[in-house]
Amino acid sequence: MVSDEQNSALLGLKVLDLSRILAGPSATQLLGDLGADVVKVERPDAGDDTRKWGPPYVRDASGSETNESAYYLCANRNKRSIAIDLSSADGRALIFDLLANADVLVENYKVGGLAQYGLSYEQLKSRFPRLIYCSITGFGQTGPYASRPGYDFLIQGMGGIMSLTGAPDGQPMKVGVGIADVMTGMYAVVGILAALRHRDQCGEGQHIDISLLDTQISWLVNGAANYLTDGQLPKRLGNGHPNIVPYQVFETSDDSMILAVGNDRQFAKFCQIAGLDHLIGDPMFSTNPQRVINRDAVCEHISVALKTRSRSDWLRALEAADVPCGPVNNLQQVFDDPHVRARGASVEVPCAWAQSGNVTLLANPLKLSGTPVAYRRPPPRLDEHRDDVLNTWTKR
Repeated sequence: MVSDEQNSALLGLKVLDLSRILAGPSATQLLGDLGADVVKVERPDAGDDTRKWGPPYVRDASGSETNESAYYLCANRNKRSIAIDLSSADGRALIFDLLANADVLVENYKVGGLAQYGLSYEQLKSRFPRLIYCSITGFGQTGPYASRPGYDFLIQGMGGIMSLTGAPDGQPMKVGVGIADVMTGMYAVVGILAALRHRDQCGEGQHIDISLLDTQISWLVNGAANYLTDGQLPKRLGNGHPNIVPYQVFETSDDSMILAVGNDRQFAKFCQIAGLDHLIGDPMFSTNPQRVINRDAVCEHISVALKTRSRSDWLRALEAADVPCGPVNNLQQVFDDPHVRARGASVEVPCAWAQSGNVTLLANPLKLSGTPVAYRRPPPRLDEHRDDVLNTWTKR
């Protein structure tokens, strides 16, 4: 389904995207989903690195693999591509022509990397005083690590999330997707929208300095708050929760399920259904603080009980009693789920160069009643929109 772009929240906003990989492109894709006109500037030789981060790759009408990987597809819809060599005088001149029409510039070069082309914020701010200039880096524009390159995996390690993730007796574990990149992209969009609001009121642009490490640390949430409150290093709990018990994966007679008891009332309901009534009045287990202290003991009682019935039996019984629970789904089960289908978690976007005439993408989760998300363009091929961009953004 392709939505009407004329009713988009950011219609008319022009974004010049000098970013690549995931954090920057995910930010500009989100702006594009909301209606912004995003021009993706790429290297003429190969374009965005992620185009070749495969397999799998999209297949063309002949069934042959293209140079567009599934990874590239995940963060580049609703953009037009133009290839520009920043190292050439003509390329830099073209960038300045594009900037004359841009509201926002997003870049993720190393700190100082664009200065050699005359494209740093300090070099542009007087010429383009209304420009919102968003710099996404691994470690920020200041500090002793500012010059280091940043990658999601390194940031997950340095930023603490891996110390909280994984089995107690196993290795520290990263999240299975580039979550530090994605969250940085989301924070970048928040910063851009705030800067645009300020510009609407005051007429001036500004520089946004956002880093993967800063963002990663910011979303440690209660894990960090626990440490900052009592100074105790949290231990890895696998699928357990540091502050709530029971709140983890358990095995049933045939499959895994999640039991996510959020309060003492829910715990009592669970115990009644599971034949564990004797735990309800036991002072070791009757309140959540005591269950946290006696985590191993209460979880052992629950583990034994849950293995007596199938997962489907438990889910039906617990859901009927409003005890929070759920399956552990693989991706096929996720996208086959009737609720996920009803909510439109994936979307078919027309794509002339793909074998089927469409590419299937993750949908934007925002449900805006007045200015819905618009799926206007599939991820572009390298330099696909050169003439179109030159005709609409410059006088060339």
